[in-house]
Amino acid sequence: MNTRNLKRQSINTPSTQVFYDRFHFSQATRVGDMIWVSGQVGIDAEMRPGKGIEEQTQLAFSALREVLDAAGATLADVVELMTFHTQLDADMSVFARVKDSYFPDRYPSWTAVGISQLAMPELRVEIRAVAIAGSGSTESS
Repeated sequence: MNTRNLKRQSINTPSTQVFYDRFHFSQATRVGDMIWVSGQVGIDAEMRPGKGIEEQTQLAFSALREVLDAAGATLADVVELMTFHTQLDADMSVFARVKDSYFPDRYPSWTAVGISQLAMPELRVEIRAVAIAGSGSTESS
């Protein structure tokens, strides 16, 4: 076993370093080719929640893409999504449409969970993911 590739690496983009410093968690953790991404929410660069589920979902998936990029992976490498929704029934069709724009094929496993509240009262969705760097190659579907 090559343990050099199994060293744990914390991934924090410059725009999210404040979360690591203040709340003591990484945006992602990489061990070998496996990447576990913390929940990404629909906030903009000024930490303001997007207006409505569509904007929040786009912001959360953009943040997910940014964290994966910093970890050396892409959305195509995502093998599992877990999403948390404060208004699951009302938001699912819009959320699914936006999700499909980020994952147009080779869909990852996905679990959606309805919850009562997220970190900020205005937030309606949070997205966490597991990725395997390099697995998104289309050579063998």
